[in-house]
Formats: sequence, structure tokens, C-alpha cells
Amino acid sequence: MKEPTTTTTARESESESDGHSLCKDIPNLLSSFVETFVDFSVSGLFLLPKHPPNPLSSSSSSSSSSPSSLPPLRTRYPPVDRLIALGDLHGDLDKTKQSLRLSGLIDASDRWVGGPTTLVQIGDVLDRGGDEIKILYFLEKLKREAAKYGGNVICMNGNHEIMNIEGDFRFATKEGLEEFRAWAHWYSIGNQMKALSQGLDKPCDPFHGIPFVFRGIKEDIVEGVRARIAALRPRGPLSVRFLSENVTVVVVGESVFVHGGLLPEHVSIGLERMNEEVRDWIRGELKGKLTRAPRYCRGRDAVVWLRNFSHESASKCDCSALEHVLSTIPGAKRMIMGHTIQQLGINSVCDDRAIRIDVGMSRGCINGLPEVLEIRGNSQPRILTSNPLYQNKYKSTSSDNPLVLLPEHGHAGPKPVQVKA
Repeated sequence: MKEPTTTTTARESESESDGHSLCKDIPNLLSSFVETFVDFSVSGLFLLPKHPPNPLSSSSSSSSSSPSSLPPLRTRYPPVDRLIALGDLHGDLDKTKQSLRLSGLIDASDRWVGGPTTLVQIGDVLDRGGDEIKILYFLEKLKREAAKYGGNVICMNGNHEIMNIEGDFRFATKEGLEEFRAWAHWYSIGNQMKALSQGLDKPCDPFHGIPFVFRGIKEDIVEGVRARIAALRPRGPLSVRFLSENVTVVVVGESVFVHGGLLPEHVSIGLERMNEEVRDWIRGELKGKLTRAPRYCRGRDAVVWLRNFSHESASKCDCSALEHVLSTIPGAKRMIMGHTIQQLGINSVCDDRAIRIDVGMSRGCINGLPEVLEIRGNSQPRILTSNPLYQNKYKSTSSDNPLVLLPEHGHAGPKPVQVKA
């Protein structure tokens, strides 16, 4: 019998090695398939999974308090050719898409067409509406699409993100709780599918430690409440995946973005430090294992709660404190914030150095007409609005129009048409 040649043996060995390698990849391929299946079932979107270090993995120590090994969140960006600032969304996916079309960032098929534009969403995606999870997924989709064209989507934490991570659901709606209940259903199915595959870590139960009964909570929403806790608490699947990637303060060119506002004591803590500590808290990695947010995210003077520069009357805004804060941030000329609904629409105080962009557009707020802030290069900001009453008055409805200065709040100007929520 003829002995196999060395070449044949080597080929067989290489083929066998390739087979072993393929077999080793099967569990990860299955995991990716399951995650894509769950994402589509929850959001209707296909998103290829990303696999950063996950504190929910059973191979991670639940008692670990070491700082995150992820790269630092970016806090400062150079000026960009075009920047769009989008206010509070509060669970209203339709208004979100209307605002993005108004900005020229998405087309009729919801695809990114904004090229190298930078979008900053100021926070408060959560509460008051029924499309909270869908918006989180949609913004993630846009992040990936924008990156292909040199664009950028920056998402921020608002006070309602902080509240929900802490388990404060006072502003959650019945529709919102149902959306989380449906998420938990599909997420659990995905975990069951993964558990059947050898070679994968056993999925952790996101409901571990969550009671089945809550005093004062009606039985018909208990499942939704449990699902919301499981998803959004520190180390929760949705809080880790989406909210831990949000920044709490960011500087783009001459503009400082923050949900509520910044005081001198916040700047002294350090903008980068605040972003890192909030991220680590959401991921369950903040030193000291705090269940509550860092101190600068709690209380009336918190960065996500402050209203010192958002009062309806311009004379009651603390312009001297604002000036001091901006002088301590290199290159900063203005602060852009959300949080406090501006019934007259986007406006400015303190000589255009404080710009308020929360127009209450969600149906869960005042159902305001969509508006966004646009900044081109180092030009003065202007407003893009869907309100025809502002045509050729205070606000610009076209990027081709000459600059229109922002109206000071309290000055004469048409009031947006509002529909009772």
C-alpha cells in the first residue's frame, strides 16, 4: 500500500485545523445571530452586534470594582463644518424622525444623508412616551451610518436617564412599560437560545434580585416595572449597551453641551472626569459600588437638573455665573442646554451665550413643533423650524437663508402652535 506523501499529509492537517477553527467559531456566530434576532424583534432594525467587555457576562466577577478598561469617552471635539443640536425626545419616535428630516440628516427611508454633519442629542430620550427603546436603537443605527460618511452622532445623558438608572420611574408611561415588557420577553428568549449552545458563557439573569411584587404597583404593570428595572439599572443590558456610551457634558468647537447647565464647581471637578465617572457608574464599575448617581448628577444644582440659565424671564438667568463658566473652558463661547421646555421655541439669553433647545416636542410633553439648532463652522447659530409662523421673522426655515439671530426669551414673537398632550 502506497504511503501518503508529506504534501498530502500537510494538506489534510491544514484542512483538519481549518475545521477545528470553524467549529470553535460556531458558538460566537450563533451568539451574534441570536443578538441580531433579538434586536430585530425589539426594534425592527438589523444591527450587527458589537462585543465590548460586558459586565453581565458570567465570566466577569460581579464583585469587581475595578475601573472600566474601555477607552475614555471623548469630551472635546474641534469645530465642525455643520452641527445640529437636537433637544429632549421623551419617547416620541415620530417627532424624532421629523426633527432629523427637518435637519436634512435622514431621508424618507430613515437613512443617514447628513454626510459629515455632527448631531448632538442633548438627552432625555426616556420617559413620557412609548418609543423609548426604539429611539435608543434608532440613534445607534444613525451613529453607525453617519460614521461611514465622516459624520458623528453624540448622545447625552439627561436627568431622565439618570432617574431611570436609579429606579425612579415616576414619568414612565403605561406604553413605555409595555415596550420594556416586550423587550424582556425577546431578551429572555435570546438567553434561552444561547444557553443551548456549548462553548458560550451561561447568560446571566437580568432579573436577578428583582422582586415579583411591589407595594402600590398595579398587577397589570408589574412585569413592565420589573423589565424596566432589569434593563436600566446599573449593569443592566440596555443601560450598559446604550446609556453608558452617552456623555454627560461635551464641547464641540465653541459650544458646550449639557442637559441642565454647568456651574463653576462642576468645571472644577473636570468635564472628562464627570463623563468617566457617570459611565463607570452605569456599568456598575464606579469605585465604591454606588447605587446612586455621582453627586453632581443629583439635586437642583446638578448638571442634568440645573435651571439657572433656563428661566422663562431672561432677567432671572444667572448670566454672570454663565460667563464665569465659559471663561474657564478653553474656546467656549456658548452653552447649549435642554431640560426646561421653552414654549416660545428655541431661544437664547445672556447675549446668545445661553441657548435653550428643549421645545417640548414629544406628545408626552406639550406636543411642540419640531425645531433644531444649526451651527455652520464658526457662524452664529440659527434655528430650523417646522413652524410656518416663524417664516421670515425670527427663525430660519432653510439653510440657504441668511443668518437670523435668536430671539431673546420674553421678547415679542409668535408662539408655536401647540396640541394638547
